[in-house]
Amino acid sequence: MTLPDVIPVFPLPNVVFFPRMPLPLHIFEPRYRAMVRDAAQGARLIGMVLLRDDWERDYQGNPPIFATGTVGEMVRVEELADGRFNIVLRGIREYAIVRELARAPYREAVVTWRDPEGQPLPAGMRQAITELVRRYVERLGRDATPERLVPRSVDDETFVNFLAQHLDVSVLEKQALLEAPSLTERGRRLVDVLEFRLEELRMQVGSSSRGH
Repeated sequence: MTLPDVIPVFPLPNVVFFPRMPLPLHIFEPRYRAMVRDAAQGARLIGMVLLRDDWERDYQGNPPIFATGTVGEMVRVEELADGRFNIVLRGIREYAIVRELARAPYREAVVTWRDPEGQPLPAGMRQAITELVRRYVERLGRDATPERLVPRSVDDETFVNFLAQHLDVSVLEKQALLEAPSLTERGRRLVDVLEFRLEELRMQVGSSSRGH
């Protein structure tokens, strides 16, 4: 797929989107309904991006956003009777915003594209991540069977991006994972996040025990 230099940008406060992942969305604001209609008639691409902290002060305008996001292809579009949409995006590629444009009712940006990921994870990293995820999910009291988390058959990029998008960590931690310049660095950052979270949970348990 040839990716364009200009894409529509859809900012949200609680979603960090990764390549190869699906993302269902319910579109109800008029400006973003227009975005979906225009995208459906064009390249069918929408760039997801995370809003920054002060977004609530100017949400109806152009609140601050992070510069790195992921573009998704609309693989499903359902227009409802009242003009709202249910859509599903499939993550394609990370982008960096060069500048925003002011020519449409929704946000648009000139972007540059990250090169496609070509290298697998270093030897041993996938197993290390799998073990950390298992321990983390168990600490949260959930089913941690590795095959229930991510099947062994998926490639390394899908493996890392699935965990980055779906693990119960903060959106700022997920944004830091998205901004990693390579899959290997994203894997390293994922290890760091998981180790930090496990230590945080361990300290909470220790503090609770001392309180009794």
